[in-house]
Amino acid sequence: MKRTLPLIVFLITLQCFGQTNQKVAFQKCKYELAISYYEKADFVKAIDLFSLAAKIKPENEIGQQAIKKVDTLREVLRKEILDNAIGTWKKSGNHPVWSNASVNANEQSDFDEIVEITQNEIVFYSMNKKTKEKKLLRKEDLIYNDKSDVVSLFSEIMLSDGTIWNCSISKKADVLHVVNVGIKTENGIEKVKADNEENYYVKI
Repeated sequence: MKRTLPLIVFLITLQCFGQTNQKVAFQKCKYELAISYYEKADFVKAIDLFSLAAKIKPENEIGQQAIKKVDTLREVLRKEILDNAIGTWKKSGNHPVWSNASVNANEQSDFDEIVEITQNEIVFYSMNKKTKEKKLLRKEDLIYNDKSDVVSLFSEIMLSDGTIWNCSISKKADVLHVVNVGIKTENGIEKVKADNEENYYVKI
């Protein structure tokens, strides 16, 4: 028994060492892949891979470098979206702007929902289609979800009611698409897994 115990300890240690080496190798692979996307200026894929590398072993050198890259790219990507989002948008509905459902829904209402986005604020209005008179509905501070990303590391906005919205803008920067991906509760952030509310806006 005395001889067996050291052998068991040795085998367990060897197995743990092997698993650690596999983790480091996997982490290095993901980090190098992230670098390749970064060098191609594909920052969306790069930030996801850097984040994955950081989570594998955040305490080692690769993990620390990956965390720095995530922080840098998050700022770059947020600035890119915000630069395109600043301005005035009109809600077209919860279907893509080119769909018949979106056109029909918009025609049935006497009012348009208008959203004005600035550097620090999102303002919602209701505008009479005939008179063009605007009525303020509410104002929201522009707050990014940094607590626990649900689907994106950089494009989630948290509103005052706790809802979290992932935002994306078309290549021409003329269509804004928002999807309710999560909600902040007393127990933390919960992901919305089905029947996600979504809205489309066109720039005016």
